[in-house]
Amino acid sequence: MPRRDGRGRPPHRSGRDRQRLPLRKSLLGRLLTVSVLVAACSVAATAWLAVQTTSGAIKQEQGQNLTADARIYNKLLGYAAGHPRWDGVGRTVRDLAAESGRRVALTTQGRAVIADSATGSSPPALPAQASAIVDPLSVDTALAAQSTGSHDTAADRVDPRAVGPFRLPAAERTRLRRAADRGVACLNDAGIASDVVEGPSGRPRIQIVGNDPDRILGTRCATDALDEPTGTEKKALSALNQLADACLDRQGRAGVHLRLDLSWGQGAQPEPSIGPDRRAVATLAPVPTPAVQSSDNERAIASCVGTARREQLSSYVASPALLYIGDSGGATVPGFDLSPANTARIAGVAALVLAFTIGASVLAGARLVRPLQALTGAAQRMRDGAESVPVPVTADNEIGQLAAAFNDMTTHLARLEAQRKVMVSDVAHELRTPLSNIRGWLEAAQDGLADPDPAFVSSLLEEAVQLQHIIDDLQDLAEADAGALRLHPRPVRIRELLGQVAAAHQARAETAGVTLTVRTDAAGVPAPALTADPVRLRQAIGNLVSNAVRHTPPAGHITLRAYGSDSGDAVLIDVADTGSGISPEDLRHVFDRFWRAEKSRNRRTGGSGLGLAIVRKLAEAHGGGVSAVSTEGEGSVFTLRLPVEPGPRTAAELSRASGPPRAPGRGSGA
Repeated sequence: MPRRDGRGRPPHRSGRDRQRLPLRKSLLGRLLTVSVLVAACSVAATAWLAVQTTSGAIKQEQGQNLTADARIYNKLLGYAAGHPRWDGVGRTVRDLAAESGRRVALTTQGRAVIADSATGSSPPALPAQASAIVDPLSVDTALAAQSTGSHDTAADRVDPRAVGPFRLPAAERTRLRRAADRGVACLNDAGIASDVVEGPSGRPRIQIVGNDPDRILGTRCATDALDEPTGTEKKALSALNQLADACLDRQGRAGVHLRLDLSWGQGAQPEPSIGPDRRAVATLAPVPTPAVQSSDNERAIASCVGTARREQLSSYVASPALLYIGDSGGATVPGFDLSPANTARIAGVAALVLAFTIGASVLAGARLVRPLQALTGAAQRMRDGAESVPVPVTADNEIGQLAAAFNDMTTHLARLEAQRKVMVSDVAHELRTPLSNIRGWLEAAQDGLADPDPAFVSSLLEEAVQLQHIIDDLQDLAEADAGALRLHPRPVRIRELLGQVAAAHQARAETAGVTLTVRTDAAGVPAPALTADPVRLRQAIGNLVSNAVRHTPPAGHITLRAYGSDSGDAVLIDVADTGSGISPEDLRHVFDRFWRAEKSRNRRTGGSGLGLAIVRKLAEAHGGGVSAVSTEGEGSVFTLRLPVEPGPRTAAELSRASGPPRAPGRGSGA
């Protein structure tokens, strides 16, 4: 038997179950195709024009501009390395602009102008992108290599001209210079050509012609005075060493001993001598081998030394500045003039691309807008209350699916509107009957035609109870529809619960001459434990039993049975009767609201028409369902299927519950 929902219909397939459209047929695929085509044509045309009109100018200016830009950058970088502020850089900027024939401008990182070679009261605006960042503590290695002609740059990217506290005072510089002059004179006498070279800090060193410092070792020329750090250098080196050790300590590493050439060693080591060439000494100094220190430790030390050096020099150098280099007229990039022929070609190709883009956009937009306009018109007709006409589905794409979904929605809304009208009529009818009876009896008592004896009061009470039942049923359905039905799941003993339901309806069954029995084992297998709301579950089973008693003739049988599903994850509860049965055309409507097979609405054969609808809602609230099979003249079987553990919907209801559940206290008729 195919799986069906509570109304006997096949389950509805959601939008996710529908087959996805291939990309070539979908609206997205078509839009992507058009966009790619337009973009490809535009890019191809632009690239061709760029190659034809700009390659010559770029080749002519590329080499000289790059060299000039690197020279300007290096000059300003040296100024920043030797000055703590940019005060006075204006003259340097103007000189560089005059030498290169370019516009040179310096700004802070907040784009406040420091110096600008452009003249006039309102110079041209600077571009959004700077040519370079002038920062002596973070050198642009590409520009630095271009300006010096050497690719050998410092690993920590600190400009070597930034010496800060290592700059020697005049007295120390003079003393070291005299020692260097004596060493050079001695070497020259020994036949070794040499000269004195002064570094950025003012420390002199002996430069050997041919750059071979090992030749000094064969002479008796003393250079001990140049080997020892001065007091200024010792003080600065000690402060740098402390900063580096603090960085290493934060990483849980041992400290180091920094030398004047910024090489290092660990452990107790004698202070190495400082040779005539700091670069040469760095080569001759002991280097930690892999057996002593790992490459990871070396990288950590180098990083901390670089960080400490930048921290020490930060107060001695100028703050980072943005450098803008353009042409002398104020533009930010070198420009070139287009010939009239090139200008005409650019304009013509641009016009063709624009025309093609507009044409493709118009065609694609028209195909999109036409069905959307039809949907808009249909929606407006629905808003105005007019009869909705189905929107034609002209394509099998997203727009077509939208039109089909809109048609389904309008059909569903029309069906809901018809159901609403029928429901209002049924509610009015169901409430009118008990209210009319109560009013009739009260008017009779008022006119003296009826005595207010116990029988009179009992009759009024019966009608009031019936009216209360209808109102309670409507309230339960409203709560279920709004997702506010309160459930309080807990372990339920199904045998005891079925026994309670049977006991509650035993008197009515005996009055109707019907035998009511309970079975909890099927084929010798007991029903598994169940977690559910016992009050709501009794209400649901009670409605089924009340419905069975009403439609079972005297001498009939009603059987309540509970057993486990084949998969073991659910409990099935059957309420079987030997009543009149339900026809196949009526069976699919038994769980609809206010539906009754007996159209006369005689309360001896039918209830309010809400009981089975409430059963379905209660079963769904527990994460289960309800179904019915019937044979006319033989009887019916209503089956509740409840999961062993509460479903997701029950958990959500439980989280929203506040306060104890309302005990129904009655079994509503179907």
